[in-house]
Amino acid sequence: MIILGIDPGSRITGYGVIEQKGNKLNYIASGCIRLTGDELAGRLQQVFQGVSEIISQYQPKEFAIEQVFMAKNPDSALKLGQARGAAIVAATQFDLPVSEYAARQIKQSVVGKGSADKTQVQHMVTYLLKLPGTPQADAADALAVALCHGHTRQSLVAMAGKVTRTARGRLR
Repeated sequence: MIILGIDPGSRITGYGVIEQKGNKLNYIASGCIRLTGDELAGRLQQVFQGVSEIISQYQPKEFAIEQVFMAKNPDSALKLGQARGAAIVAATQFDLPVSEYAARQIKQSVVGKGSADKTQVQHMVTYLLKLPGTPQADAADALAVALCHGHTRQSLVAMAGKVTRTARGRLR
């Protein structure tokens, strides 16, 4: 199963592609979509086109994205939400299921601490995926989103496997 993780931004949108085989999570690709121009509409189109190209190239089966958090600047939060929307629409154009994760949940899943900083996330992504070098911060964040989704899927599969039925058909 190939998972695409997105760290949305109105100037730089990070992406990370991993493959999940059972309990193993393997690195495929990562990088950044660097948005140009001053017009927000044009940058949103670049997010949509960039994410669409990544989906076409890597053929993920699932799509995960970081949720918007309320920043100090409401205008920045609105632009971030619009960039998320452009990325989500690209995913839905390819009929991908969309999963959303809060920043604290992503950091907790990857680092073990919801208040981890960017360098800690970069370090753990590098370690968990056995990368030869440290990815750029936005790419590392996107890989962390994909890893969080992979870990969540593993947990759900494990929990589903523990559900059993009694002789009378009731769930235990």
